[in-house]
Amino acid sequence: MAVDFTQEIKDLRATMDSVRQVTDLDELARTIKELEEQASAPDLWDDPDAAQQVTSALSRANSERDRVLGMDARIEDLETLVEMGQEEHDAATLEEAERDLAKLKKDVGELEVRTLLSGEYDEREAVVTIRSGAGGVDAADFAEMLMRMYLRWAERHGYPTKVMDTSYAEEAGLKSATFEVNVPYAYGHLSVEGGTHRLVRISPFDNQGRRQTSFAAVEVIPLIESDDSIDIPENELKIDVFRSSGPGGQSVNTTDSAVRMTHIPTGIVVSMQNEKSQIQNRAAALRVLQSRLLLQRKAEEAAVKKEMAGDVKASWGDQMRSYVLNPYQMVKDLRTDFETGNPSAVFDGDIDGFIEAGIRWQIAQNRLQD
Repeated sequence: MAVDFTQEIKDLRATMDSVRQVTDLDELARTIKELEEQASAPDLWDDPDAAQQVTSALSRANSERDRVLGMDARIEDLETLVEMGQEEHDAATLEEAERDLAKLKKDVGELEVRTLLSGEYDEREAVVTIRSGAGGVDAADFAEMLMRMYLRWAERHGYPTKVMDTSYAEEAGLKSATFEVNVPYAYGHLSVEGGTHRLVRISPFDNQGRRQTSFAAVEVIPLIESDDSIDIPENELKIDVFRSSGPGGQSVNTTDSAVRMTHIPTGIVVSMQNEKSQIQNRAAALRVLQSRLLLQRKAEEAAVKKEMAGDVKASWGDQMRSYVLNPYQMVKDLRTDFETGNPSAVFDGDIDGFIEAGIRWQIAQNRLQD
């Protein structure tokens, strides 16, 4: 079927109109001007933390503007390419236009989803923790598969990541792992991945070849920033140090540099071992602990508001996604009904469809509760 370029381009422009309304380019331009003035101040770096906040905010604002304006320019280029191909009856040019259209539709869709991310912490970088659940060695192996899936997703997009802690299971896989995704809006995108994930497959660890169901939990929290008001008194912390180790108990560091930090009032425990020194691991653990406490505080505030509003059912079930490798091949999100018959691609990081569907679902759920 021939592509209706006229309609497709019209639809793209309509979507970009809604994106611009949310983005408010005029206000963004004013923000950029103010930040540029602050960044050009001669005493900017007298306060390195404040300077970092200004330069980071300026970089994000410029990227946001360039992303919108760049998409508009690409639509113009596509329209020109289509006109050339149609006027000259050039099949090769029209085929190129079809490829550009497919890529443009995907990118405009992602930009549209970005505009939906307006939560308090959506702009933040993300801290992801994966823990194996029920299912023994299969669950530990599943946890490692999920970690690779998210790291591959970040790699596909060129997002920097940093593995902060890994606790290996005895036979195979991971007991738990924590890593950061260091890019703006990482939390807004990955927050919809939080929950219980379920894997059904023929267990490679079962010598009788039986089908095994296993579970892993994914936790996503926003990365704490220096201006967040989460102060933790020293007397509320229990800090243990131990020797970092890798698979099989092999020593990674020759000193006791790993840190386990427990917040006594809440019982929250954070372990860090992938930095080079105990001081660095302690700072990293404190930052993640602060992030979890910040999110917990907001959750408690939201719970009070829900109680005041009346009985509202929880939005997230215990099991949010199933990965089935036997007796058929399918990955299905149980909240959005988004599914694919290619689990291999999903485990290789192709999860944008699930994330986009999850964000749209979450926005709809929030509107129903308002």
